[in-house]
Amino acid sequence: MLNPRETYRVLVAKLETARQAHTIDGVETIIKPIPDTDVTGDLDPRVLAVIKGYAASEPETSFDLASARASMGWPNRDVTTMDITTDHVMIPSADGDIPARLYRPRTDETLPAILFFHGGGFFGGTLDTVENPCKLLAETANALVVSVDYRLAPEHPFPAGLNDCFRAVEWVYDQAEELNVRQYRIAVAGDSAGGNLATACCLLDRSNKTSMIRFQALVYPVVNLGSIPTDDYAWTLDHYEIKHHHDLIRGVVRALGDSEDLLNQIYLQGKAELTDPLVSPLFADDVTGLPPALIITAEYDYLRLEGEAYARKLARDGVPTRLIQYRGMDHAFMDKLGDYPQAEDCMIEIANGMKEMTR
Repeated sequence: MLNPRETYRVLVAKLETARQAHTIDGVETIIKPIPDTDVTGDLDPRVLAVIKGYAASEPETSFDLASARASMGWPNRDVTTMDITTDHVMIPSADGDIPARLYRPRTDETLPAILFFHGGGFFGGTLDTVENPCKLLAETANALVVSVDYRLAPEHPFPAGLNDCFRAVEWVYDQAEELNVRQYRIAVAGDSAGGNLATACCLLDRSNKTSMIRFQALVYPVVNLGSIPTDDYAWTLDHYEIKHHHDLIRGVVRALGDSEDLLNQIYLQGKAELTDPLVSPLFADDVTGLPPALIITAEYDYLRLEGEAYARKLARDGVPTRLIQYRGMDHAFMDKLGDYPQAEDCMIEIANGMKEMTR
């Protein structure tokens, strides 16, 4: 009989090989099934257990910023198998120095660099939540990972956080020799709001003609802040296959729908339109020339449909694009590293994508 950690390792190994590869609407698409069940149209059993625990607690009656921030994240585990060094730095910026953490395999080798931007709806999230995922990414990609503590709304509305992220990219590029990284192997990555910031940095990199970023990995990204319909996107629950736990799954999927326009009020504060491409990259007129993209989605995530639409948009404009969907997962599964095997596999796939999609 395997203990829980042994079972976890077995499931991680299964996910590395269990994949259904297709080309859908011109996009290289990989479906990752739930590793320990053949059931479809249902939540992964680990997700189901967590969601039932949430459902038993008292729901919030109204939005409270402090409570929302405190509720983010998950006590995940360090699953690295080698020594990863951690350094705390301050990135100089005209808008105020930006805290960051550097994660590096213990080696003298000149490495690629990955800048990671945490999620949290542009108003929350911390470097602590993504520390273990970033350490694992440093190991699997054999890269320096720079986790950026960008400024948050509402205290610092758009474009403050984005400016911090792009400044961090510039710093890594400019300091490549001192950091012992390869200047032409710099990637950006992020989850949820961080995925938005990562691809927005790519748009800025292109418009500025700086050509610093060579790969982008977007984990269940926000790319249409207002869920505004387009020629190729209209959110509807009909796109979700639900065969079990119908009411529960519908609630899970709809949970991230911004019905009260909260993100607009908190993040933008009238400083930009919802359709500004740096706010909602799905509305960029042209994404030609952006770096190769890996987009990772969760089957039962409200943001899945806009992530798929963005993958189609990138592919139509000639950007090498890979889309991976994890069946049975919900939003923010990456945070649950050490509990959800899909979180570990996600980091492995980012590392693989960077190696395979950039030459």
